[in-house]
Amino acid sequence: MNPANELKTWQQKAQAQTELLLAHFLPSESQVPHTLHEAMRYVTLGGGKRLRPLLVLAASELGEANQNAVEQAMASIEMVHVYSLVHDDMPAMDNDSLRRGKPTCHVQYDEATALLVGDALQTQAFDVLSRPTGLSAERQLAMLSTLAQASGSLGMAGGQAIDLANVGKAMNQAELEQMHSLKTGALIRAAVALGALSCPDLTPAQIQTLDHYAAKLGLAFQVIDDVLDCEADTATLGKTAGKDSDNDKPTYVKLMGLQAARTYAETLIAEAVALIEPFGDKALRLRQLAEFVTARKN
Repeated sequence: MNPANELKTWQQKAQAQTELLLAHFLPSESQVPHTLHEAMRYVTLGGGKRLRPLLVLAASELGEANQNAVEQAMASIEMVHVYSLVHDDMPAMDNDSLRRGKPTCHVQYDEATALLVGDALQTQAFDVLSRPTGLSAERQLAMLSTLAQASGSLGMAGGQAIDLANVGKAMNQAELEQMHSLKTGALIRAAVALGALSCPDLTPAQIQTLDHYAAKLGLAFQVIDDVLDCEADTATLGKTAGKDSDNDKPTYVKLMGLQAARTYAETLIAEAVALIEPFGDKALRLRQLAEFVTARKN
């Protein structure tokens, strides 16, 4: 099997595993309040690349992982990511009507439900991640702290705030990278860290190396997102194409130009892959996922 097909097979298996985990850890629609639980499952199940859970799983292959910790981290980080998408799509934020190829939560239900779905998914993520795993209490607390810091005002939420404050304004490259290191990069770094922390045998130095890899990967992911926003159509993306340009948001394409932005992303990925060479064959999935980021079409 060639490497591309082999990666695709692994991705599909990991995505299916993620789907099962999310279905298991989300409250049932039969539980009160029915509509809220139905909406939580509507936005979370049946779509998405699942890049963050895949990164958790790939990083966990570097050591002797605790399987319960890996599975809970995979579900938790995707719940936080989906909550951010639900809120991001709302009229007060990006005001989008399409996500993962179907109507966004506030369109399918209403704005109040969408707010509550985001709130509930965020807290459900920490409920799941806090459940006993067999790891030491210190290690598990580190996982909770990692996800909390990546999600809050010094991470993803902070990046969103900077993004909203700069609509229609020019940003230089350093400012743009700071914003995206929080908005997109923080959760990608958290995914890799959670996978690594699920392995008690990985050292702080090794986890630090993986964090440097993930920081470059997260930045490259956002650069390619900006490229795809210009190049791809709505059907391919599963969300509204050209949205950032229409909203006059600062992007890497606006700053650098289309080809220069793509080249920059490819350079970042090459640097990320070089950082994990010491892990050898165990880092195969992390290398492949990094290369997938620049090759993706949506």
